[in-house]
Amino acid sequence: MAQDDTKIPTLEEALQQPCKFRDMKLAIEPMRNYDSTPDGPNDTPIAFWASWDLADRSRRIALLLDDCQEEYRAYANDILPNMVRIVDAFRAARARSDGVCIAWSAWSRRFDDGISNAMDRWYGPRGLRPENPENAAYVFTGAPGLEPLTEIAPTEHEVADGWFYHGKHLDMFWTFDEDGASYLDKKLKAHDIDTIVIVGLWTDECVLSTAYAGNSRGYDVVVVGDAVATATANQQIALTVADSTVAKVLSTGDVVHYMQKDFVTGKPGAVKGTRFPDGRKES
Repeated sequence: MAQDDTKIPTLEEALQQPCKFRDMKLAIEPMRNYDSTPDGPNDTPIAFWASWDLADRSRRIALLLDDCQEEYRAYANDILPNMVRIVDAFRAARARSDGVCIAWSAWSRRFDDGISNAMDRWYGPRGLRPENPENAAYVFTGAPGLEPLTEIAPTEHEVADGWFYHGKHLDMFWTFDEDGASYLDKKLKAHDIDTIVIVGLWTDECVLSTAYAGNSRGYDVVVVGDAVATATANQQIALTVADSTVAKVLSTGDVVHYMQKDFVTGKPGAVKGTRFPDGRKES
């Protein structure tokens, strides 16, 4: 194994070094560490939550409709009215601002897609047999099942502009161009988006995966708790995990009110850069 002789500075030494990506004045201000909370070993568990609110600053924001497709209509029926409200609010805001985007994805793993990877191993070999399928990771009804739900479908113009695409993995960002760039990330970067709002299916798979991926790529992440759904018993568990790790879980009413009353278009590059994969500012 190669030896790493890099000297790790003490906190005091590190704070004396310039760091163009961090507000050092703010970083060295005394703050209370969450080193304990009640009712656990060593006074744990520790609780975390998003330190920001949507209206804290101006934003450039995108709505991600995660796998809102006809195959999953049975699971989407209860949240459809909320998704309709959110899509309408984002379309209205988009008409007024260049800092608003809407993207749709469809899950499209099929028996003939030529892929056999970790997802196939996870769901088991039965998922690879079209003659007698047993898992819900695959679209069984063919092309009609991949169509976006009619009530919230993209327009012909939105489709022509590339805002609807097919993915073959859980994470909406895990679809790539020929040059190896994330298709969705590239689309959002072209509009300097810094915040994503996720609705759709399934909460504990694609929604959670996309939330983590978005956070890793430098986006502020909102999951709309009453506009996501799943076929499993993990709905509330997934929302709790998202809200305490990488996202802010809000209601449809919260998001619609924000887009209608409080949204202010942010300046490109103000909080998120496009050069680095993790979205750090470039100056």
